[in-house]
Amino acid sequence: MVALVERDEQIQQLDSLLADCTARRGRVALLEGPIGTGRTALLRGLAERAERSGFRCLRASCSPAEQELPYGVAGQLLRDVPRPEDPDDPSGRLLEGLAAAADVPDAGPASPHAVRTHHELVLALLGHAEREPLLITVDDLRYADVPSLHLLLHLVRRLASAPVLVVLADEPVPRPRHLTFLAELFRRPELHRLRVGPLSPAGTARAASGPSGAPPAPAADLHAISGGNPLLLDALAEDVRAAGAPRAEGYGLAFLGCLHRGDPATPAVARALAVMGEDAGPAELWRLVSLKPEDGERALGALNAARLLDGGRFRHPVARDAVLDDLAPAERAELHRRAARLLHDQGAAATRVARHLVHADHAQEPWAAAVLSEAAEHALLDGRTEEGARFLRLAHRGLSDEGERAAVRTRLAGAEWQTAPASAARHLAPLVTAALGGRLGLADGLALAGRLLWFGRGEEAVRVLDRLRADARAEGGGLRDAEVWLAYAHPPLARDRRTPVLAAEKAFAVPALGGDPQLHAAAILADGLTRRRSHAVAGRAEQVLRDLPLHPRNPWTVEAALLAVQVLLRADRLDAAAAWCEAPSGEGRDGEAGGGGTQAAFFAAARAEVALRTGDLPSALREAREALARLSPKSWGVAIGYPLGTCVLAATRAGEHDEAARCLALSVPEAMFKSRHGLYYLYARGHHHLASGHAHAALADFLSCGELIRGWGLDTAGPVPWRTDAAEAWLRLGNRDQARRLVREQLARTDGRGPALRVLAAASPAGRRLPLLTEAVDLAEASGDRFEQARVLADLSRVHAVGNRRRARLLLRQALHVANMCGMRPLARELLSVQADLGGAEAMADGLEGIASLTDSERRVASLAVVGNTNREIAAKLYITPSTVEQHLTRIYRKLGIRRRKELPADLWAGLRKTG
Repeated sequence: MVALVERDEQIQQLDSLLADCTARRGRVALLEGPIGTGRTALLRGLAERAERSGFRCLRASCSPAEQELPYGVAGQLLRDVPRPEDPDDPSGRLLEGLAAAADVPDAGPASPHAVRTHHELVLALLGHAEREPLLITVDDLRYADVPSLHLLLHLVRRLASAPVLVVLADEPVPRPRHLTFLAELFRRPELHRLRVGPLSPAGTARAASGPSGAPPAPAADLHAISGGNPLLLDALAEDVRAAGAPRAEGYGLAFLGCLHRGDPATPAVARALAVMGEDAGPAELWRLVSLKPEDGERALGALNAARLLDGGRFRHPVARDAVLDDLAPAERAELHRRAARLLHDQGAAATRVARHLVHADHAQEPWAAAVLSEAAEHALLDGRTEEGARFLRLAHRGLSDEGERAAVRTRLAGAEWQTAPASAARHLAPLVTAALGGRLGLADGLALAGRLLWFGRGEEAVRVLDRLRADARAEGGGLRDAEVWLAYAHPPLARDRRTPVLAAEKAFAVPALGGDPQLHAAAILADGLTRRRSHAVAGRAEQVLRDLPLHPRNPWTVEAALLAVQVLLRADRLDAAAAWCEAPSGEGRDGEAGGGGTQAAFFAAARAEVALRTGDLPSALREAREALARLSPKSWGVAIGYPLGTCVLAATRAGEHDEAARCLALSVPEAMFKSRHGLYYLYARGHHHLASGHAHAALADFLSCGELIRGWGLDTAGPVPWRTDAAEAWLRLGNRDQARRLVREQLARTDGRGPALRVLAAASPAGRRLPLLTEAVDLAEASGDRFEQARVLADLSRVHAVGNRRRARLLLRQALHVANMCGMRPLARELLSVQADLGGAEAMADGLEGIASLTDSERRVASLAVVGNTNREIAAKLYITPSTVEQHLTRIYRKLGIRRRKELPADLWAGLRKTG
């Protein structure tokens, strides 16, 4: 057994004492060791060996429940003495004499009656020992009753030449009631003290080794978790073999078994530690469980000595959980209530107090709501959203004032919205009632209106907004920011649907008095988008994204961040948008930090849109799927049009038409089409219809986008380029006049010029297409939109196919390279068929022949130039001068028969991958 490992010395000493006994030399042994270190196992093994040697074994095990029972221990010992056949034998009257002594009232251990009884009982035992030697063992001596101890002392005094061995086992720390007994015992020459302790690391490894001779886990880990305590190690080794880790039904129960073998103060101290945590001071622990300091210190010392604790700390969470689970629910709640009161009285941090209140499910203290609210504030600021929500739920239950309850419920709705917006919806109805009753401030009222709009509850949002607008004081605060935001995000609800014009940029330097900084930022960005001033507010957009971690619990944080991404995309700052979208993603993917599931889902949707704009279709699909997986459709509310639209558009361009159809089959709220998210959804659906050959359905969706945009007064903003796409649908239907009309309208604007030129070229006579497409390809390259770049290159290749087939093949290879790199399978298949018409083998030969003539240095320069590096960037990467790069490019152009950088063959990109 584990308990007997490293016990050879003690076993040999005990066996030697047995031999002395057989030689009529009586002995007493005191076996001392902490809880669970093998005292009982040593006694059991000794008894087995003694019985095999002809000893009669008399055994007693003490318990706290019987320590006040007179002669309780003596009764256990004497019950194993056999009844002799001779009725006059005094040993036959042992139990009767013991019972008579116990029945004498107020007979102290030194009373004549007690002394006489002890003398008779001892003589009877010694008489029995003459027939067969006796082994007397008493385990857990500290719980022995005092009369039995005096009887044992009476026996010990007469052991000099008796074949009797008395072995007493106990913890090394004496109890006050036993001091007299121990003092006399220690004076006896027959006494031998034996000490046992926890196993060493080497002993732990040997004890835990199975049939294979190897422990089930690294010995260091087993020793760290068990502390070398044999009882814990037995259970731990079995747990590791069965489940690979400590279990409640194994290690946990063994831990409890050790606790309950100690005195009552021992489990009390363990419970205090489990409830208060390892940072609690000794005074807090003793007060929690009403222990005297000396009793608490003794129990804590016993736990550390037994290696159940490591310097006052649990060695494994399973042990702590076992202690808590051993408490009845009412007991545990009461301990947490007491802990909360104790910590509050000591001025402890609000979070520590609040955690105990939550565990106790108790908020009836006069100070509880304030403490819970403060703790929630800290939790939300630190990104511990779930914990903050738990604090606020309990605080709300503990309040009676309706105004205070409304304020706490508002914060609770915001906390729950950060992880699962659908769970926050249950707060909206009572908050609407509070807002209409004037119990919500402006900031809370605007946040409520925003969440109502999120869930498509426009009528209630209007009532709340009208209530806020009726308050004259609101005009000087954040209501103006909300109106500017509404005009872009939910135009039908804005007080004035005309494009809001702001007096001066400096008016947006700081929010107005009483305004919300994140709502103010959202208003600035929405205004920039509405008035087509994305370039002017791009700096503010980056500032919003940079400061995002400073506002994790602000209800407008996600909205401001998404508008910031939209501004960067509209300003063609795709690299910056991609970088800022990645910044919070690491936090959101792994836990609550960074705003929880809602913020992480929205940034996944933003990353999907950025990837779509840059032509990275596999990444766009992956991120859009992640966004949809992070939040349920109900939690997305009207904003579901954002990730769905991106997923549909990316799947359509990648040729994943079945996935696009599945996305479009999802039920979406009708109110979505009254927001900007509905526009994006309609636009994506139109492209799916167009790619599926349903030009009439596509045209209807694009024209619906136009009707909504014009009706909302956002035609100047142009949230989606519906005219260009409607023109393409008209072309599919054979109506070139309508197509040209819409394209010219689009070209009169400043955005979307590249795609419009491409469609205009398709609607124009063949002779006018070349200059239009040449300008379009330059714009596509400048914007970073590789999907548009591939389409323009393909159209340009078709134009050159009439008179310059070599040039057409070169452009076609470039378009095919971009399409394959971006995962545009439908376009790639189309280009492959065109390549076959132009002569695929001849096209390949044209490109390879020129590339083969390049030197290694020229090939390296050309391969970097083909992917867009400037001369200075190439020089830095190759450690040469820019003039050397220019000379190389001149020779490259001559060898390849081209005139400028954009005509470099796409095949050179493979050279970059090989040399890189």
